[in-house]
Amino acid sequence: MGQAIPKAALRPFLPTDTPLLAAIFVASIQELTSDDYSEEQQEAWAAAAENEASFGKKLASELTLIATLQGSPVGFAALKGNDHIDMLYVHPSAVGQGVGAMLCDALEKLAGARGTTGLSVDASDTAVDFFRKRGYVAQQRNSVSINGEWLANTTMKKALGEGAQA
Repeated sequence: MGQAIPKAALRPFLPTDTPLLAAIFVASIQELTSDDYSEEQQEAWAAAAENEASFGKKLASELTLIATLQGSPVGFAALKGNDHIDMLYVHPSAVGQGVGAMLCDALEKLAGARGTTGLSVDASDTAVDFFRKRGYVAQQRNSVSINGEWLANTTMKKALGEGAQA
């Protein structure tokens, strides 16, 4: 009999998660975005997690969910307000195991339960296809300055609710 593939689970963010989530954030940027961003851009982006206290405060101020495999955090996503996916990061070792999709589904359901009719996300070039496959539609291309480096992303939107059209 074959070995069962571990199933991901969700739980709320706890302040004690901050160091591990900061490490997931950095690993995700460093290992998954090199085709789309320079090393300098990646370093500037990842620097957001250098001050763990500030990073943890940001996660605590949003609706942040943790995805786990066998009890260990492997990804997280944060909903800012009721209508903006602010962060969605998956550790490179967990990519392709449905973690990102599960996090996105959960945020969509929570936003919908809060009466939100649509969600937006500023998707990195690496994440655009992930969100497009989930029904998000590109609205505009952006250049943002982060720690002295210019990074491109795309604002994408998805309508929520019954009969939603993007």
